[in-house]
Amino acid sequence: MTTIADPKAPRPPRARPSRLTTRGNTELYGWVFMRASGALLIVLIFGHLFMNLVAGDGISAIDFGFVAGKWASPLWQIWDLLMLWLAMIHGTNGMRTVVNDYASKDGTRLVLKGLLYLAFTVTVVLGTLVIFTFNPCPTDAPLDLLPSFCTA
Repeated sequence: MTTIADPKAPRPPRARPSRLTTRGNTELYGWVFMRASGALLIVLIFGHLFMNLVAGDGISAIDFGFVAGKWASPLWQIWDLLMLWLAMIHGTNGMRTVVNDYASKDGTRLVLKGLLYLAFTVTVVLGTLVIFTFNPCPTDAPLDLLPSFCTA
């Protein structure tokens, strides 16, 4: 015969895990970051869309010259950099959670997270380089290849 403990009986106190066995608050910080970065990303993305599509001449005006003119301003460089970094960190953190939840083997989880972090690093480094080293008017380029707004 199986007996069920009285649900109204006081519980014995749980032993607190030692400081060495707890993982800390990294998951809590990740959870808070996802909420804060998501809210900030909404502002950044809608500001980006408004300035590119509504305030200007619409999608037909977006071309090489538009991007070159936009990135001539440090404000838009920082805006786009923040959008890139936050979106990549936000997405990588979300995918890390999915991998942790669904990859049952440690080796599989290690490989998937390694590939995820590699993709994150390559995308963020290349995107940052493009934003800060973009030069629409290189000095040694042939004149017929330069945009019309570049001076000779």
